[in-house]
Amino acid sequence: AFMESHLPAFKEKNPQLEVATELIRGQHPHLKAFYRNKNEWVVCVKNMDPEEVLLHATRLRNALGRKVVKLRTRHVTKHPSVQGTWTTDVKF
Repeated sequence: AFMESHLPAFKEKNPQLEVATELIRGQHPHLKAFYRNKNEWVVCVKNMDPEEVLLHATRLRNALGRKVVKLRTRHVTKHPSVQGTWTTDVKF
């Protein structure tokens, strides 16, 4: 249903994208995005409405294709200490 109703309009709105469709029997439908930095994202769209598939296609279009990097912080809190962080070099 997505390919008949939403895909032609998606192609017209995004001429910078190369959109290719392929029929593979025995596999679930999925969206596959290839980015210029050689990364690839695959999203399974099994049992989704055409609007949901369009939402995933738009998210893949807006993504940069980078891997997700977890930021590491030593201490995260909603209420930081009034006294500051503890150190062994305390001088009175």
